[in-house]
Amino acid sequence: MIRTLPLTGTYLFLAVGLFAQQLPDGPGKAEIEKNCKTCHELARSVSPRQDRDGWTHTMNKMAAAGMKTSEKDFGLMLDYLVKNYPAADVEPVNVNTATAIELESALSLRRSQARALLAYRDAHGPFKSLGDLKKVPNIDAALIDAKKSRIAF
Repeated sequence: MIRTLPLTGTYLFLAVGLFAQQLPDGPGKAEIEKNCKTCHELARSVSPRQDRDGWTHTMNKMAAAGMKTSEKDFGLMLDYLVKNYPAADVEPVNVNTATAIELESALSLRRSQARALLAYRDAHGPFKSLGDLKKVPNIDAALIDAKKSRIAF
């Protein structure tokens, strides 16, 4: 089976503290370099720092966007990202005080989704639960579930 990866770097962005274009050695590095740098900077690709569920969600969104890779390479890239860019090093984002950029970075939201979340928060008040977040129009409930360890209220 062929998986597809994105033509844009929409979901993998905002590098923080990474040395440009320098990835740790290991299985999957070559595949990341080959498949990601054609569309965006490598540092932007790995900056979200996610757990396996988060990286899986991100990679599946990339697959839906168009660039082709084999199932084997997809698995190598996913394992590489999980091992080298885990979520454990990232503080949860408070969705009641976060700016749009913080939401984009921490939760891998598109700009339009971050704006929608802020508008909903302004109109309805602070979020109290994941269920409240799932009420925001144009926010995928599966994304909220995948990022729940990175969300604070």
